[in-house]
Amino acid sequence: MNQPLAYVHPGAKIAKNVVIEPFTTIYSNVTIGEGTWIGSNVTIMEGARIGKNCNIFPGSVISAVPQDLKYDDEDTLTVIGDNVTIRECVTINRGTTDKMKTVIGNNCLIMAYCHIAHDCVVGNNCIFSNNSTLAGHITVGDYVVLAGMTAVHQFVSIGNHAFVTGGSLVRKDVPPYVKAGREPLSYVGINSVGLRRRGFTTEKIREIQDIYRMLYQKNYNNTQASELIEAEMEATPERDEILQFIKNSHRGIMKGYFKSN
Repeated sequence: MNQPLAYVHPGAKIAKNVVIEPFTTIYSNVTIGEGTWIGSNVTIMEGARIGKNCNIFPGSVISAVPQDLKYDDEDTLTVIGDNVTIRECVTINRGTTDKMKTVIGNNCLIMAYCHIAHDCVVGNNCIFSNNSTLAGHITVGDYVVLAGMTAVHQFVSIGNHAFVTGGSLVRKDVPPYVKAGREPLSYVGINSVGLRRRGFTTEKIREIQDIYRMLYQKNYNNTQASELIEAEMEATPERDEILQFIKNSHRGIMKGYFKSN
């Protein structure tokens, strides 16, 4: 399990078949599940809870204290699910008293040099491309893809199955099922390619398109569009999810794209 040049604190709970490469440091109050591989020069600090069959590549720092001046050494966590791949030099900070933990779901791929700040909650099956950065208190749904160099403002929410293009600045909430791009970040269509890959039927994709046409292309404000969608479109899980996301948005959802003259 343990290379002689790695340091594992006696208080860490490491499954028997975990592989730990040289020059890695694992602090106390850490749990690592079966089948996980920890590359060289990784630092896993107090409060880390890492699931089964994860791969953590060299240079990553997991569960460091938050970069938040209000943090006062509270006993908080970083919780990482099963089958998560964390590539080189990723940093993931543990929570503050807001949520008490930072959470990464199952089957995620976090590519090199990404940063996930305190109190973020990331769903399952997400892909964050190189250098994507999440500020604190962000909520990300399932099957979300952030292309490279994306920066997400604190307290933003990103809905299930959303795709954000590379180099984007995400200042507003991104609803489910959409593609987001341009500057300022705007609706540029639904994530039809991703939805097809995940088994959504052509009819279901058209239904979602119709909802967003009413929201973004009919010159209604969000309240008017939501009322019309609820009144005129058949109730489905996807329709209700979109409406609930808009209703719950604290920062407001991103706008539609309007080409300037």
